Amino acid sequence: MKAIEPIPIEEIRSARARISDAVLRTPLVRLEAFDGPGEIWLKLENLQPIGSFKLRGAANAMRLAPPEALRGGVVTASAGNMAQGVAWNAREMGVSCTVIVPEHAPATKLAAIARLGGKVVKLPFDRWWQTLVERGHPDVKGFFVHPVSDPAVIAGNGTIGLEILEDLPDADAILVPYGGGGLSCGIACAVSGSGSRAKVFACEVDSAAPFSASLAAGHPVAVNYRASFVDGIGARTLLEEMWPLARAVLAGSLVVSVAQAAAAVKLLVERARVVAEGAGAVPVAAAMAGKGGGGKIVCVVSGGNIDAAKLAEILNG
Repeated sequence: MKAIEPIPIEEIRSARARISDAVLRTPLVRLEAFDGPGEIWLKLENLQPIGSFKLRGAANAMRLAPPEALRGGVVTASAGNMAQGVAWNAREMGVSCTVIVPEHAPATKLAAIARLGGKVVKLPFDRWWQTLVERGHPDVKGFFVHPVSDPAVIAGNGTIGLEILEDLPDADAILVPYGGGGLSCGIACAVSGSGSRAKVFACEVDSAAPFSASLAAGHPVAVNYRASFVDGIGARTLLEEMWPLARAVLAGSLVVSVAQAAAAVKLLVERARVVAEGAGAVPVAAAMAGKGGGGKIVCVVSGGNIDAAKLAEILNG
C-alpha cells in the first residue's frame, strides 16, 4: 500500500460531525495527584461506550463506506479495542461482524466482542500481523476496516485532537499511545491543522517499541517483542505505509518500562479513580517520569479494557 498522507483538517472536522451521535465527547480533567513541575491533564477515552477511543475511527470508516459494501458484513483485525469499535457500529447498522485476533488477546476484550455479537477468529501473532499488512484474510470475507492505516479511521481518531484544543487551547504537549500510529498521527494532524504549537509525542513500552527504534535508525526496523499486560500497543515492527506520516507529524517517541506502566495504572485507580488499560496508562507513566517536559501536558487515556485479574494483581503490588 502507498504511504498514508497527512489528513486535512477539513476531513477531521467532517468526521466529527459524521460521528457526533455515535461517540461521547470525553472530558479532559487535571491529574491532581501529580506533584511535579507543570500540569498533567487526562483525556478520558476510557469512558467511551466500548471503553476505548476506537469507536471514533470505526464509526467514521463504516459511515463513509457505500451501503452495498457492507451487505456482506464487516471484518477487522484487532487485539480487542478496534474489534469492539467495529462490532458496536456493526450492531447499530444491522450488519454482521467478524474479528481476527491474535492468540494472546485478553479474555476481557474477547468477552466484550462476543457481547456485541462479533464472531472471533484466532490466529498466531505473526499471521495476525500479516492480516494487517495484507489488509484482510483470504478465508474471511467482508468489508475490511483496517484498525490503523485507513485515512477514514485516522480522521475519526483525529477528532480527539479537536476536543483537546477546545478544552485546553494552550496545551504544550500531547502524549499518545503508539500501537500502529493511527491514533497519534490522527491527533497530530488535527493539532497541526488547527494551528496549535503543541507537540504530539508517541508513547511506547520497552517490551515492544519499534517506532523509537525506527526513529533512531532513520528507517523502519524490527525489534524484539515481549508480551506483557500492555497488550493494546507494541509490535515487532511498523506498518510501512504509516512510517512516513508518523515520522513527519510526531515529535518523537517516549519509552517507559512495563513496571512504570503498571505503576501508572495503580496511581490512576488509587488517586484519580480512573481505570486505564496498560496502553492507556503509558502516556501517564511518561509524563510522570518527566519525559513530556514541563508546562501543560495532555495524556490520552486511550482505553480502560484491562483484564480484572491483571488489574487486581497490579493493585496488590
